[in-house]
Amino acid sequence: MNVGIGLPATIPGATGPLLLNWAERVDASSFSSLGITDRVVYSNYEALITLAAAAAVTSRVRLMSNVLLAPLRETTMLAKQVATIDALSGGRLTLGLGIGGREDDFQAVSAPFDKRGRKIERQIETLKSVWSGQPLSNDVGPVGPAPARLGGPPLLLGGYSPVAIQRVGRCADGFISAGVPDPEKARQMFDIAENSWRSEGREGKPRLVASLHYALGPKAAERGADYIRDYYSFFGEVAENLAQAILSSPQSLNELIMRFEDIGADEVICLPTVAELEQVDRLSEVIS
Repeated sequence: MNVGIGLPATIPGATGPLLLNWAERVDASSFSSLGITDRVVYSNYEALITLAAAAAVTSRVRLMSNVLLAPLRETTMLAKQVATIDALSGGRLTLGLGIGGREDDFQAVSAPFDKRGRKIERQIETLKSVWSGQPLSNDVGPVGPAPARLGGPPLLLGGYSPVAIQRVGRCADGFISAGVPDPEKARQMFDIAENSWRSEGREGKPRLVASLHYALGPKAAERGADYIRDYYSFFGEVAENLAQAILSSPQSLNELIMRFEDIGADEVICLPTVAELEQVDRLSEVIS
């Protein structure tokens, strides 16, 4: 099983130089992917621009959106931006998409919140059409550039509800259990994704990715918990549960990673909760 790491691009106090140094250090390590999460109404760095910057300072590690909130974006420009990052990185992009659950993000960009589920399915159809070189319409031609991989980058979907997860079989290559630290709950989600895959008569199996939050080192978990409470404040009491679930010891982190492997995860993305470069080194020591 592969182990990736997130960029601390949503953590208050993270700077541009830190994010680039983080990406370079990850590229020099054995991590499989470098992930990033997405918000609008928050003090985070924009996900696609940050991935493009990471592509410029890396050459090995895969780049992943974990996940990008597609319904917040105009679809044709999203297709062009994603294809550009994929081409610039030499085909190292994995596109994780989700519908989002924070209404203020949608208000900020004047996008309808209650139609986001239907919209993402239409968006995926358009993305794939654009990446295959098809014209947009009878009056509008193709939109480039061509992505590095024929048909576009691997496309994963994140979500919590069965309806969201069932889209995997119809229109994606896999599923991300974003921010679910419980392997049993993740396994239930994986089952839904795999069942949707089989019901569509698709060969093979979907790619399954798990996520967890970590903070390693003296008092790191306390600082990480403050960030989690703030970032997930719209979840109410659930935010405190997530804050308390931060992995803060090498042993517990290693054990959870192995549990995710046992339930069939192909990759685990470890999301930092402290924006300090030593978090890359500490995690690298654990997975090695």
